[in-house]
Amino acid sequence: MAAPLTDQEKRKQISVRGIAGLGDVAEMKRSFNRHLHFTLVKDRNVATPRDYYFALAHSVRDHLVGRWIRTQQYYYEKDPKVGAGSPVEEADDWLRYGNPWEKARPEYMLPVHFYGRVQHTDSGVKWLDTQVVLAMPYDTPVPGYKNNTVNTMRLWSAKAPNDFNLQDFNVGDYIQAVLDRNLAENISRVLYPNDNFFEGKELRLKQEYFVVAATLQDIIRRFKSSKFGSRDPVRTSFDTFPDKVALQLNDTHPALAIPELMRILLDIEKLDWDKAWDITVRSCAYTNHTVLPEALERWPVYMFEKLLPRHLLIIYEINQRHLDRIAALFPGDVARLRRMSLIEEGDPKRINMAHLCVVGTHAVNGVARIHSDIVRNTVFKDFYEVDPEKFQNKTNGITPRRWLLLCNPGLADIIAERIGEDFLTDLQQLRKLLDFVDDEGFIRDVAKVKQENKQKFAAFLEKQHQVKINPESMFDVQVKRIHEYKRQLLNVLHVITLYNRIKMDPNKHFVPRTVMIGGKAAPGYHMAKLIIKLITSVGEVINNDPAVRDRLKLIFLENYRVSLAERVIPAADLSEQISTAGTEASGTGNMKLMLNGALTVGTEDGATVEMAEEAGHDNLFMFGLRVDEVDELDRRGYDARRHYERLPELKLVLDQIRSGFFSPEQPELFSELVSMLLHHDRFKVLADYEAYVDCQERVSRLYQDAAAWTRVVIRNIAAAGKFSSDRTVSQYAREIWGVEPSHVKIPPPNEPPITPQS
Repeated sequence: MAAPLTDQEKRKQISVRGIAGLGDVAEMKRSFNRHLHFTLVKDRNVATPRDYYFALAHSVRDHLVGRWIRTQQYYYEKDPKVGAGSPVEEADDWLRYGNPWEKARPEYMLPVHFYGRVQHTDSGVKWLDTQVVLAMPYDTPVPGYKNNTVNTMRLWSAKAPNDFNLQDFNVGDYIQAVLDRNLAENISRVLYPNDNFFEGKELRLKQEYFVVAATLQDIIRRFKSSKFGSRDPVRTSFDTFPDKVALQLNDTHPALAIPELMRILLDIEKLDWDKAWDITVRSCAYTNHTVLPEALERWPVYMFEKLLPRHLLIIYEINQRHLDRIAALFPGDVARLRRMSLIEEGDPKRINMAHLCVVGTHAVNGVARIHSDIVRNTVFKDFYEVDPEKFQNKTNGITPRRWLLLCNPGLADIIAERIGEDFLTDLQQLRKLLDFVDDEGFIRDVAKVKQENKQKFAAFLEKQHQVKINPESMFDVQVKRIHEYKRQLLNVLHVITLYNRIKMDPNKHFVPRTVMIGGKAAPGYHMAKLIIKLITSVGEVINNDPAVRDRLKLIFLENYRVSLAERVIPAADLSEQISTAGTEASGTGNMKLMLNGALTVGTEDGATVEMAEEAGHDNLFMFGLRVDEVDELDRRGYDARRHYERLPELKLVLDQIRSGFFSPEQPELFSELVSMLLHHDRFKVLADYEAYVDCQERVSRLYQDAAAWTRVVIRNIAAAGKFSSDRTVSQYAREIWGVEPSHVKIPPPNEPPITPQS
């Protein structure tokens, strides 16, 4: 007879089963075997791990379908306000083996128009002779946590219509017809990677319009057919549209929603301009995600003229009315009109999409308090002076269900043992952990979970990548996109400094470190690729130097992605958040690492500022220039060579990089990089080097006292409650979308539905 389960084992079982919502294990096994046999046409003799994954995914999807349908019925009956502001399309590479979670919806396929010409007629403006591409919707279920709600994420795939270039077929030019068809379907084949750098490629503009046009048509179809509150079979009045629809423009990529909604309301629904504009502004809101000028989208007018001629005319009209208003408020201020115009003069003329977003929406927000201040005081200063009430802050958040419960169940369990499980839906309850800061049992449990996670990750690296690391060392982690402003270079300079110290005094005691840097670079970003090459080259030298042994390692984590993040974040001891002050909008990796018990070494930038406020500045390792000091340095003139000549350790590091010490087969490989650091570094790496190295000394000192380190870890976890996406979404709902967040639990499919009157 089996031994009875302990309370902790019971809690783990309940917790895991509760996430999945699986009540009958035997039924799940039957479903799994059924899908393996009938859906995948395999048996266990020939099935691959991918087949097992697909069989399991189909089984779980079956379990969701009843709640998915019930949720859509509930929305149809209740007619709540909905949002579809940042549609996403999937690249075909991801779909090589199919996607068991999605459901194609060909019955809702929609036409999207490009090119053509504009004709003014007695019955209104017409967009004629267009090229049509069809948008095929694919729906993916998005289940809520223990509430029976299953929302829908709708993605779009571009398809050529069946009659596409039929004429070419008829005259025998089969090859050209097929090529043209491929060109149309290329729109959703590969998504342009956007990495804080704007490239004005026509295909990117096509992609942005494609998802916007398809999504808006779909939203309007659903608005017209919603049941509750409408006596007609189909809604004909758009008066209530802003009360029922929220379009959140996630950066400027969906900015075309503004002129596209205007086009639909003006040309198709035949509203007058003022009515259409009022509906559009009240329906749309804009979230800014970057302050880097090179990242802001500025599309050439000639591209719009060719691709979206009707939208260009609408943007011209929006701009004219906007400038008329500004001219009335600031008579004679020509410079202000030029700064605030949606159209930037020059060769070529360009459309400033961020300005379009500010003018065409009722709310503008940044994603951390310091970022929102910069948005108000710098990026959109002129607009803020005119409409201050429009500007808000919404600090980003992360979901504790994925970024604690799923990725770090060991930590979630020991927290639940102390404060219960309600923190998973009310993360502020983590504050209760402050009562356990000096509890020796909790300190021991937290340290044990961290060490287990480190050992698991070390084993994973060795198995998957043949990389051996010391699990007893400090795991010093910087995982984020590779970009100059995120300053992976500063991290590498510190690693080389540590290496030089070990080499100069090999018998001295050093706190062992495994420094892990992970992230991807945009394909066309030369400097970012060079930074990755430097990381791997430095790692090659350090990791193979027998004098260093296990005291220092530098690892580049390849193909950084969510599944890898779920492994490395629970294992991290130290979180590197070292961007130049005033450049990082918010960051969310910083929050994930904090929640999982990593301490932060960081600058006063993005949401890290608020993390320090929540946990107390003494519980983070803060260093470096502040935003006002960076601005002052820009005004004064930044002299990087002064730091190079003043700091012998820094001079040695840069000389080693420049001389080819880390690239002996290509001695000149990194000279461009050193030249950038010394002569034209916008992000002031060398200005923060000394403070960073000193701060890292403080990190090493605390790490040697395991109990003291873990107490600080507990204080950080306890302070992570503010950074839940539940709080963020609730603020968007109340303060931008004008709806109260609902905590209604929809009945499961085997119970009667909620009626509209209930």
